[in-house]
Amino acid sequence: MLSILLITLSVSAAIAYAAGFVLGPPSPVRTGLKMAAVGALAVLAWQNTNHNALGLMVCVALALSAIGDGFLGGDPKRWLPLGLGSFLIAHILYVAAFWTLGEHGHWLSPLRIGLIAASILGAVGMLVWLWPHLGAMRAAVSVYMAAIVAMLATSILLPWQAWPIMVGALAFMASDAILSAELFRGTKLAGSERLTAYAIWGLYYGGQAAIAYGLLI
Repeated sequence: MLSILLITLSVSAAIAYAAGFVLGPPSPVRTGLKMAAVGALAVLAWQNTNHNALGLMVCVALALSAIGDGFLGGDPKRWLPLGLGSFLIAHILYVAAFWTLGEHGHWLSPLRIGLIAASILGAVGMLVWLWPHLGAMRAAVSVYMAAIVAMLATSILLPWQAWPIMVGALAFMASDAILSAELFRGTKLAGSERLTAYAIWGLYYGGQAAIAYGLLI
């Protein structure tokens, strides 16, 4: 019963945020909805993983993501360092969780190597494109990108039946790429602020939900 309530809370908050606040100005309600959507997933993870080490890592990763959402729910440029810090630790915890569950004996398969190589090349290309516009954030963004690539790479090492986690990690990375392009280069998808905002939120929330689902099934 509690799990159903948490799922309902998470999905309802995500839909409410998308429907009325994704393009709105910063406000306590806007920030609260954004944090509740992922925060409910953190509680759900703790309720459904027997309170073990893996469950704790996933729970804290989701909770830190919700905190990062709180920082970025205001002025992203003002609170970006704290938001990046929260998400950085969350990514590291995801890496630890995915590595714990991964099929390390199969990591040399050509398909897995190709997917990991593609993710690394994509991240390097993105960093090179952003580099002239990062200023004092160069070191922080570089470390953050390394962490999210590691998260995607370790998700690729999971058993194939854990594909929701792989899709979720890729969606999370795509959301961050779109957000970074907007923050540092002012680039918007098809020149549309609305499309960009919905893509960032949809990919981010969908990615977190897919990761939580994949780890809990």
